[in-house]
Amino acid sequence: MPETTFTCPDLTTFLGLDALGLTAVGQHLTAKRAVIECRMPIGFEDPFCKACGAQGVSRGTVARRLAHVPVGWRPTQLVVRLRRFACTHCRRVWRQDTSSLAEPRARLTRSAVEWGLRALALEAMSVSRVAAALGISWHTANNAVLTRAEQTITGNPDRFDGVEVLGVDEHVWRHTRRGDRYVTVVTDLTPVRDRSGPARLLDVVPGRSKKVFKTWLSQRDQDWRGRVEVVAMDGFTGSRECRWRGAAQGPGGHGPPFHVVSLAGDKLDECRRRIQRAITGRRGRAGDRLYRARRTLLTGAGLLTDAQAERLEALFADDRHAAVQAAWGVYQRLIQAYRTEEAGLGKYLMRRLIDSLRQAVPDGLEEIQALARTLTSRSQDILAYFDQPRTSNGPRQAINGRLEHQRGIALGFAQPGQLHHPQPHPHRTPQRPPDNNHLNQPISPTYHTPKHEEPVMDMSMDPTSRSRGLFLSSVMSRTADTLPPKASGSAREEIVTPVGSSLVIGATSS
Repeated sequence: MPETTFTCPDLTTFLGLDALGLTAVGQHLTAKRAVIECRMPIGFEDPFCKACGAQGVSRGTVARRLAHVPVGWRPTQLVVRLRRFACTHCRRVWRQDTSSLAEPRARLTRSAVEWGLRALALEAMSVSRVAAALGISWHTANNAVLTRAEQTITGNPDRFDGVEVLGVDEHVWRHTRRGDRYVTVVTDLTPVRDRSGPARLLDVVPGRSKKVFKTWLSQRDQDWRGRVEVVAMDGFTGSRECRWRGAAQGPGGHGPPFHVVSLAGDKLDECRRRIQRAITGRRGRAGDRLYRARRTLLTGAGLLTDAQAERLEALFADDRHAAVQAAWGVYQRLIQAYRTEEAGLGKYLMRRLIDSLRQAVPDGLEEIQALARTLTSRSQDILAYFDQPRTSNGPRQAINGRLEHQRGIALGFAQPGQLHHPQPHPHRTPQRPPDNNHLNQPISPTYHTPKHEEPVMDMSMDPTSRSRGLFLSSVMSRTADTLPPKASGSAREEIVTPVGSSLVIGATSS
């Protein structure tokens, strides 16, 4: 470590006042506040009148109080002594220019505004804590930070430059019964695809309809829409209809793997619950085999331990669990397609799975039938992911987590565009709304539910409708037997194949 050189203490440099064009000349320290007296340097007086050009005469000094960057946990206030001048010709009065120090009529220095924006955006501090650290009111801190954020972030015209991959999805913004609960979050996934950096938040638009996204797109110019190549969106929500033709050939969209795998996992859980209730007449409990295997069923076949594989083999040996085994096989084939390193092979496996599910599925497998209808209707978007394998909506989900974290810190936001309620007049009595007062609405009853599984409405299971051998052989057939010739020897895939009433987990070279 190099030797540290110490200099004489300098309050001006320590507080960063030299960058603002100030010089500290005094201090007054208390337990609750630090007051620093400052002066403008000589040469910034500008004694000439801007109206008539005559030279003014000095009329003493005035003090301007500004909140500055806090030192530790103690708010810091600057008392800036400014010279006043009066014109002898036109009687105009003015004082020294402080535009480099703060905005006109502002209560914070430029350094304090930057500190508040960093504390709010990067350090996850609330507006109330920022206001307390600066020693100002909540509304003063909130307005200053929002104005600066609009200037540097939302008001920056260059923030849409270089966008080629968009991520679009909805997010629950309001957790109340009043107003629209959802917002549409638009992110830039280009740095993730190019592996040049993290995803960027572009905009948050109230609502989640097709019209909302198209309105947002119409605000961008034609050249920008033409440069967008891919749109990653949730194919199973309201945003699936958000397509546009901004150029001669519109961008391609695809469904993220997270939602596809999550949907298949939900169908597997629904099938397990239905079979559980059909066998025992109740929902799962801690001692039931199906209930104990709920997490093991959602684990990838390549990640199973020997004990978990034996547990599944014993579970599927029971003929009553044939429907669960079939749903588990579809779930594993879906995961296998996404985990394949080669995009072409993964697309082929996914297409084979969708084609096999498009065929006749027995009546006793209602969950797989519903999954087959969804995958078939959204097959174009699902298969399009393999053409752009690094354009998942996963980074956008991370941004959603940060938005939810900020909302929790703020204890909720009223609206995306209005982050605080307007302060009522101190001498006026606020009127209660006539109809939409949520306090007068009846409160829905709250039911205490034990930590078991949710009941399933459909509890019917026809044992005769379970075509175990025919359906399982078509769904769970070995992938290596039908691989295209160009993919031979390119990957070593995990194959899960039922043989009779037993489960065989192995690896075949493809």
